[in-house]
Amino acid sequence: MRRGVRLGVDVGAVRVGLAASDPSGILASPVETVARDMKNRSDLDRIVALVAEYEAVEVVVGLPRSLSGAEGRAAVAAREYADLLAERLRESHHPVPVQLSDERLTTVIAGRTLSQRGVRGKKHRAVVDQAAAVLILQAWLDAERSADQP
Repeated sequence: MRRGVRLGVDVGAVRVGLAASDPSGILASPVETVARDMKNRSDLDRIVALVAEYEAVEVVVGLPRSLSGAEGRAAVAAREYADLLAERLRESHHPVPVQLSDERLTTVIAGRTLSQRGVRGKKHRAVVDQAAAVLILQAWLDAERSADQP
């Protein structure tokens, strides 16, 4: 795996959670939550800005599949979002590839973990998307590192 920061993206209907890896690709950490902007797509602009700010080499967007592996409406929406983001990045001063990564149950796991830690209400909603983005990116990083092992 080549060296460089990766950004993880958890696409939701209302918010987008963002995470970033360290340059070695070992650890994912939360970055921020951005409100979805269906009209002006300012959420995509923010991600493009973060790609440049972090000098990211890749973006990983979570693909929500069912436990059976089937793709429903949420997966279609995530694919469309990833395509729009990839287009924006190609047009930017910092074009990088956009990958999709299976994210089965990441939002559920992130929500349960936060609840177990006593995070509730508005604070919970504000960080659950970031926590899900961390899980998506960390799983992807771990899989990429293990794929590089002989």
